[in-house]
Amino acid sequence: MVATADDVRFTVPLYTMAEAARYLDVPTTTFGAWVKGYRREFVDRPPVTGEAMITGVEPEVRGGPSIPFVGLAEGMFLSALRRAGMPLQQIRPALEEVRTKIGVEHALASKRLYMAGAQLLWEVSREESVDDDTRHGARELIVLRDGQYVFSRVIERYLQRIEYDDTYARRVHLPKYEVADIVADPETNFGRAYFTQNGTPLYVVQGLLKAGEAIEDVSGDFDLPVDQVTEVAQREGLLAP
Repeated sequence: MVATADDVRFTVPLYTMAEAARYLDVPTTTFGAWVKGYRREFVDRPPVTGEAMITGVEPEVRGGPSIPFVGLAEGMFLSALRRAGMPLQQIRPALEEVRTKIGVEHALASKRLYMAGAQLLWEVSREESVDDDTRHGARELIVLRDGQYVFSRVIERYLQRIEYDDTYARRVHLPKYEVADIVADPETNFGRAYFTQNGTPLYVVQGLLKAGEAIEDVSGDFDLPVDQVTEVAQREGLLAP
């Protein structure tokens, strides 16, 4: 068992909710609901609530970062579900069952989820103790491929962007970039994203582009391929997609 209390991935706040949401390419309000849980009131039916699914910690200063690296990794899995068109409310019971079966803290950021999560979801879908909605939710996330159950391709593609040690995520490749390989890990740049090409922080390139610097100049100054800088400009809305 990993001693999470002594591991900076779990204890050090690195990102604000807005920053983590941008890295994962999801709305800040959505990410906030994952971190804090939610309660929705209705006039004609009982309220709907959902418990927090992502790890947050107390910020060191008011309004400062409150998401540790493990929270970003947990958000990667939930953002994969969102990209696959799966409402979290629908599949939450199945995920809770799987988290129990995995048997470790921070199960959504665990290597075991990546390695065995699809099979565990299949087992959940066959249990008589769970209701029909939970069974259906579990089966929506998986497919049978070459005789075994695996995550659907959209979810699998996101999970392949996470690097793990023996137990937990240690590095995340940001999902919004395809040409540029931009990653975040808790031991580099205080967790802030950077280009694997040469370690240039993403925020530096973003800032120069927003200030009006030409793509070619930024590329030359930081020895980054033009197509990678161009993709950043597109994601920032500075170029037509």
